[in-house]
Amino acid sequence: MIGHLRVKSPWSQLAIFLGLLGASFIIASLMMVAMAAMNGLPLTGLDQMDWSDSRIVATMKWIQALSSLVIFLLPSFVFALVVFNGRPFYFLGFRRAGHPNLYLLASLCMLLAFPLVFWLGEINQLIPLPEWMNAFEKDATKQMEAFLKADGFADVLINIIVIALLPAICEEIAFRGVLQRIFIAVFRNPWGGIVFAAFLFSAFHLQFQGFLPRMFLGVLLGVMYWYSGSLWTSILAHFVYNGVQVGVVSYAPKYVSQNPSVPFLAALISAVAVGIIIWIFRKRSTVTYAGEYETDELNKHNQFIA
Repeated sequence: MIGHLRVKSPWSQLAIFLGLLGASFIIASLMMVAMAAMNGLPLTGLDQMDWSDSRIVATMKWIQALSSLVIFLLPSFVFALVVFNGRPFYFLGFRRAGHPNLYLLASLCMLLAFPLVFWLGEINQLIPLPEWMNAFEKDATKQMEAFLKADGFADVLINIIVIALLPAICEEIAFRGVLQRIFIAVFRNPWGGIVFAAFLFSAFHLQFQGFLPRMFLGVLLGVMYWYSGSLWTSILAHFVYNGVQVGVVSYAPKYVSQNPSVPFLAALISAVAVGIIIWIFRKRSTVTYAGEYETDELNKHNQFIA
């Protein structure tokens, strides 16, 4: 019988994915340079951009969209073709959740998590950072302020697609569909893989003042994926979180650089609510480590391979 894996070692899988990720990053960088040069954008860095120029902002949005597709989606899909025996989308996590109401619970969990996320952001901002990190944050903030400036509904819709939808799909495929799967096998423990993938998810964004809240969100998304058995669950949750932020900041741009102040009691209530929803996920889950990793064949008892 033919197993579902062509490459069984998780370390070999990691090496393959990192190689593909590096190649995709080079391809994306060349595409970005070409697009920037064709549109007369400065190639020296974000600090040289005139973010009041609508042409520059539009070009950078195109670059942002292409980056999500090339850096995250492309290597993940090629990885699945190389590592698995057929059904690449299935093995990337594109299957139905164990229970339909988990999609609704995932969206609700993200909405209820906002106070806790904001509180973690306040804690994160108390951590002193080197000057180069602060300068990097300022440049990134200027870019996001320019991106999210909306003169009408059409601008908001474009922002939702570029900043909310595409990253939700592409990042979940890469960080949960591929990396979390690999690191769960490496650690031989679901939580080890979930937390480490969330750490990489936050680190990859290079936004240091938001490292803790983004890592927390990464853990939440990883837990949703693991217990539901469906990447659609974490994609929907990720999109809801991004979409709400885009919608709010489009009409209240001060929150791009200003973290909302949240009382500890509100953060505590948020934490309890999120904990209850994750407990429901766990109670309704049929996913186990043994059922997903300690087998070489697909059968009716292990239809979900994490």
